[in-house]
Amino acid sequence: MRSNERDEILGTTYRDHELVVFLEGASIADPESILDDPQWVEWRGGHAHEFSAA
Repeated sequence: MRSNERDEILGTTYRDHELVVFLEGASIADPESILDDPQWVEWRGGHAHEFSAA
């Protein structure tokens, strides 16, 4: 996830739920609404919401 003002990795998650919990902790009012917003979340290594074992 990148911060709003600068390119900075703030954390890594491996499930949507982990990301929602992280965003709730950052006081984001409706975290599920920004999961597909590239200004907030950068999905790497595959398509959004798809996870696989490394």
